[in-house]
Amino acid sequence: MTTTVRLRRWQRRALERLDEADSRDFLAVATPGAGKTTFALVALRRRMVDHPGRRVVVVAPTAHLKTQWAAAARSMGLVLEDAWRPTDGSLPGDIHGIVTTYQQVATSTNALARLSERGLVVLDEIHHAGDDRAWGQAVREAFTDAAWRLALSGTPFRSDSHAIPFVRYGLDEALPDFEYGYGDALADANVVRQVEFPALDGEMEWIDNEGVDRVASFADPLAPALAAQRLRTALSVDGRWLPAVIAAAHERLGTIRTSQPDAGGLVIATDQDHAKAIAASMQRTHGIAPAIATSDDARASAKIARFAASEEPWLVAVRMVSEGVDIPRLTVGVFATTTTTELFFRQAVGRFVRARRGETATVAALFVPPDRRLQSHAAEITRVRRHHLVTTAHRRVVEGELDDIAEDRTEQMSLFAPVSATPVGGVA
Repeated sequence: MTTTVRLRRWQRRALERLDEADSRDFLAVATPGAGKTTFALVALRRRMVDHPGRRVVVVAPTAHLKTQWAAAARSMGLVLEDAWRPTDGSLPGDIHGIVTTYQQVATSTNALARLSERGLVVLDEIHHAGDDRAWGQAVREAFTDAAWRLALSGTPFRSDSHAIPFVRYGLDEALPDFEYGYGDALADANVVRQVEFPALDGEMEWIDNEGVDRVASFADPLAPALAAQRLRTALSVDGRWLPAVIAAAHERLGTIRTSQPDAGGLVIATDQDHAKAIAASMQRTHGIAPAIATSDDARASAKIARFAASEEPWLVAVRMVSEGVDIPRLTVGVFATTTTTELFFRQAVGRFVRARRGETATVAALFVPPDRRLQSHAAEITRVRRHHLVTTAHRRVVEGELDDIAEDRTEQMSLFAPVSATPVGGVA
């Protein structure tokens, strides 16, 4: 393992902090695009030099990210098997370890416990261990006897109702051992791009769950449930608002492509049917056939990899690129999903901030509905405030005021139906 890696300043500082730590658990939080994978792989290599023969287990959120981890590890002289199955038995001597997913940990707990005993474990985007209570318990059982555990996250996270294993908490906020925020990365040249959030107002009309006709613009104050319905109406491909936003984003991308011919755009859709409808609309209106990647498509990872290596202008995806997927040429996005949590929003923003080598002064644009919750999240990033994991005054709002609305998807008893969505004014 003689590969030479040029580290960024934050990575060197984080490694120093890691070396000084007297615990076998370490949580590093670094903004998307900063180089968490490189940091983790260098940390692994250093540990393996000090403790030769220890097996490595990397846990990633998705199958696509398993492939990315294995490829990145190979570039540093580490061989990590990303197609491991619990029935494979012991690993060959020429393989350093495996890459798996949180979902697989939940179904292969005992096998991973044997494999990771006295081993080295990396838990990428560790907050996913709280997606399901069973996942968190499985992570704890699988890696309790590991000699060393490095947890990574690109965004601050709370415990909510499911505390994450191997993470320290202050009240319900995770406490990092090292943090490198978006503001830090902007201060360091050539790490991340600036990002702006163009928005277009509109007037939406819909039938609510009780059969009442509603009309409202984004500027109108609404109760949370009605605000969620207004957003769903705006994002309907049958209306005029979303196509107008996509047209503005397509124009912005075209301008950028005059100087960066391979610059790409991403539309984050709500679900599979929504993604297909958006792609069909873009083909009718703009004469392009966007790539489509959804989690239920077995070819999604291959499609994303092909798009990343191409000069195709647009990708439409559902959650597949919410975090971790590395497509540095993405410069323009459309946030067209009804998921409004701060965590998901910051993950989405992370797809556009990664700076490319030799790039100068590129400003990314993520077109966001002027929904109050989403605009609040965007304002925090615009102000470049540090993402502290402990509670801070500026994040205290009335409980539930800006929370994602857990909308009932069981429509049998609901009369909700979007009627129209009309853009108002220009993009601001």
